[in-house]
Parts: sequence; structure tokens; C-alpha cells
Amino acid sequence: MVTTIAGPDRTEFREAMAHLPAAVNILTTDGPGGRYGMTVSAVCSVTDAPPTVLVCVNRGSATHDVISGNRRVCVNVLGGHHEELALHFSGATKVPMPERFAWDIWDPAEQLPVLRDALVNIVGTVRDRKPMGSHSVMFVEVERVHVRHGDSLVYFNRRFHRLETGREPSDDE
Repeated sequence: MVTTIAGPDRTEFREAMAHLPAAVNILTTDGPGGRYGMTVSAVCSVTDAPPTVLVCVNRGSATHDVISGNRRVCVNVLGGHHEELALHFSGATKVPMPERFAWDIWDPAEQLPVLRDALVNIVGTVRDRKPMGSHSVMFVEVERVHVRHGDSLVYFNRRFHRLETGREPSDDE
């Protein structure tokens, strides 16, 4: 049975969005405003010319203003084994921000916090942002990407799930 809801209230909308599977990412930044990161699921491609992604960030979060000021970000797309890391960067575990960046999981050769074993790293600059309700939609012009192969971490029905690739990588991957 299909239910159609006209003009959903906030609760109904959130319930609907809980059924929209999404990749889990840690959005990181570093610069004059400091080094911060947060777990986000609202990331998607916009265009490939120039390569651009959008990221939606809650304007009430401490990380929002830091990202807006620093403008440089890395979208670290999480692999299936990163559930605990996603919880840390969501704030669920109360691990202080400096401690999260003290772990030996970040590439020391990078200017931004780049997760070494992320499924994908997308490094870029916030070129524009638009307020929309409680969030800002940030348009990130991509400067470089690094892709690895493996299982993905997705968020669906208010829980993390490991999405298996279903294939073995070839020798040249």
C-alpha cells in the first residue's frame, strides 16, 4: 500500500528521509578557524565541469562556521569498517575534537585532515553556500580525488549498514 502525504510535518518528513539510504562521510577542514570534522550524509555530485559536489551542513553546529571560514574541506567517504569513526565524528561518543585528530589515521602529508583508508577522499574549496532552513548548502569545487575499492558504510532507517561491493578488486586496483 502506498501512502501519499500532502504537506508533511517535520516528523513525517524525517521518517521519509530515514528511508533514503545515504553514504556516510566525515567532512573535515583545517585553517585559520581550526581543525574540525563532522559526520555527514548529505553529499552529492553537482557537475563534472568543473567537478563540484554539494554538502549540507547544519548552521547550528560548531563545525559550520569553521568550514565557512576555512573554506577548504575534505569529504572522506567511509568504508564499511568505519562505523565507530562515524559515531565519534557525529559527537555520539563525546570524544573531544583534538583527540579525534590525534589518532594515527590521518595522512600527515596533507594540509587538510585526509583519512588514509577512506573509500574516497574528495579535496576542494567551498565556492558558494546558500542557506536553506536549518542548513547551508555548500558547493565544493573539487581539486582532487583518491578512490579505493572496498565495502561502503551507508545510513538507512536510522542505522549504519555495511554495503558490500559484491566483487573482488583486480590486481591493478
